[in-house]
Amino acid sequence: MVNPFYKNHGPVKISEILKILKLDDFKLSTDQDISDVKDLIMAKKNEITFLNSKKYENVAKNTKASYCITLKNLNHILPKNCIPINVDNVLVSLSKITSRFYPTSIEDSFDDTILPIEETKFKNIVKYGRNVLIGKNVSIGINCSIGHNTIVEKNVSIGNDCSIGSNVILRSTVIKNNVKILDSCVLGKHGFGFFPINEKNLRYPHIGIVIIEDYCEIGCNSTIDRGSMSNTIIGKNTYLDNQIHIAHNVKIGENSIIAGQVGIAGSSIIGNNVKIGGQAGISGHLRIGNNVEIGGGSGVIKDIPDNSKVMGYPAKSIRDFLRNIK
Repeated sequence: MVNPFYKNHGPVKISEILKILKLDDFKLSTDQDISDVKDLIMAKKNEITFLNSKKYENVAKNTKASYCITLKNLNHILPKNCIPINVDNVLVSLSKITSRFYPTSIEDSFDDTILPIEETKFKNIVKYGRNVLIGKNVSIGINCSIGHNTIVEKNVSIGNDCSIGSNVILRSTVIKNNVKILDSCVLGKHGFGFFPINEKNLRYPHIGIVIIEDYCEIGCNSTIDRGSMSNTIIGKNTYLDNQIHIAHNVKIGENSIIAGQVGIAGSSIIGNNVKIGGQAGISGHLRIGNNVEIGGGSGVIKDIPDNSKVMGYPAKSIRDFLRNIK
């Protein structure tokens, strides 16, 4: 599942995609229909993907996509079934293509479909406070409660036995069972994705969603951005403290504990049973293994293997950290 809430306006002819990218010299053997744009893992035959870093070589060489937006020096990584389309800026090109398939995925203004919960089918199902608003295409399970001034915008699914606090905003989010979302959280808005072009910022479409698995707790004033090309996922029984920011495409495993004011940048993957101390920062596109412990205030700028304990900036093994401060 990527985003069941946005309508795909494909298929799109590959010739139209090339025209969007202003690649008039690209030679086509056939004007193929392209059904969707996806990441390297999810893409299938007759779909287009992207590759902008050698870091993803192991994934790229197994992609099933028919075409790939990429840089010329990365062409050799792709399998024979995937035709490279070389551009100067992969992410800007991808943004233009994604906007063609999903034209409504860029705008993130307020939801004008909302109604007071008293005017919806949930008025006798949910325990709710004052001034609760509900959008279209919302589902809510049994034994749920929603606090004062909370807005459940369009395209949200809430499971059974969930508690949604006051002053919360939800959009493009799937919340499983027995989840607690504490006061003033914002889940499912678009991430911090844009490109400065000619003194104007080009917004990147976000077609992913936020998924909160069973038995999670999200602390007060936390923000979890929906994914851009994949989903943002919080694994089962993971607890987030207050004032935490989870950026687009981040995936956090099960049974993890993250203390207050931690920031995790886009597309990083956090394993199971991970503990992160307060005010730590994790850079984007990193892999943090299982059973890792990260000390408070640390700055993580490279991958961390399983069963590691790190601290400091840049984060290093606790043994090395303590040795260096003596």
